[in-house]
Amino acid sequence: MQKTGLKIKSCPDLSIEKIPPKLAQLIIVNSQLLNKSYSEKNENLNIIDHLGYIQIDTISVINRSHNHTLWTRNENYKEADLHELQSVDKKIFEYWAHAMAYLPMDDYRFYLSRMENFHNPKSTWTKNHNDNCKKLFKPILERIKSEGSLSSKDFSDSREKGGTWWDWKPAKVALELLFWRGDLMISERKKFQKFYNLTERVLPNNISLKKPSDYETAEFIVLRAIKALGIAERKEIQKFLQPESSRDSELRAVSKKHIDKAINNLLDDEKILAVEIEGIEKTEYFLFPETLRISDNNNSAIHFLSPFDNLIIQRQRINKIFNFDYSLECYIPTAKRKFGYFVLPILWENKFIARADLKADRRNKVFLINNLHFEDNTKIDDQFLSAFSQKIIKLSEFNNCNKIQLLHSNNKILLSELSKKVASFI
Repeated sequence: MQKTGLKIKSCPDLSIEKIPPKLAQLIIVNSQLLNKSYSEKNENLNIIDHLGYIQIDTISVINRSHNHTLWTRNENYKEADLHELQSVDKKIFEYWAHAMAYLPMDDYRFYLSRMENFHNPKSTWTKNHNDNCKKLFKPILERIKSEGSLSSKDFSDSREKGGTWWDWKPAKVALELLFWRGDLMISERKKFQKFYNLTERVLPNNISLKKPSDYETAEFIVLRAIKALGIAERKEIQKFLQPESSRDSELRAVSKKHIDKAINNLLDDEKILAVEIEGIEKTEYFLFPETLRISDNNNSAIHFLSPFDNLIIQRQRINKIFNFDYSLECYIPTAKRKFGYFVLPILWENKFIARADLKADRRNKVFLINNLHFEDNTKIDDQFLSAFSQKIIKLSEFNNCNKIQLLHSNNKILLSELSKKVASFI
């Protein structure tokens, strides 16, 4: 085994290694492609393929999560790049992972079983919507067959309302159910509005439609999870590409039993290894053997991560391994918020050192840092100040803003220094 510069101990009571948290953190950040610089347009697909998915989210306080997550790894990313991958190149598709996501088109067949589940849904919530809307399925499919891609706005209804499920018009619910069933696919988005078309018109001819067995799906999830997460325990693998809510039974691809069997077989074949992380007792983590052949990385990059970024989405995992307790507070009442409405974790040298409540004032082209809160014992030096100011300027530009305002911080001296550095940004 190649030396890493970090001591790896033998675990006396188990036939596995015990690695220090610092190495686990390095493995994770590397596996999330945050220590590698991407700059080319054609690398966006490689990023999505490596991570397994990019979560789609509707919140637009700053640039939406799917765009932000790709930009975090490729600062030359443009929103048009994602549209081109989906609607022109047809290299990605939309469907449920642990949430709605952009997925590599080559993985399509591993979602067929979930689509089949929606033809005869078991959960009460989905079954009720399916029963109420199924009379619309045939006329909707016939109209799209005749007219081509359509959005929900193309279907008239007297109950035009907002975006929550309980006040969606019936045609919109039916479109979504047909999409979940696999009869329709999202052919493109225009200003975030979804356009639906028949699956046979969207799906490339070379994509396999061979339905995998439960075991094949489980092995697919295990290998996908370890590739993206770098190091992961069983329940983290189980959550990868699958929803946590028990209500979403149609979206659960395979059971824990199948995941465990795939992990055990991969261990027997020595395709993955089991390790422990010092300080996290009696928990097996799994990784690829080559992952331990890693060099120390003096990474000095700083990242403002979307709350839905692949690195941060499993909150308990990040709390355990990085000792960073994070939650998105926009869903709780204002009076109960500690840090702000839309707070982004800030990663620096493989550690979470701060969090920032951000907002893009698009009308006035001002990028607002409403609150910048540093974690205890965070070392602030000139290198950090320079990296932070450069990154926040780039993030402002990505959000089409030409001015930055830092309004509040728990470090007043740093707030003053950073304000000076970004004051000349125009």
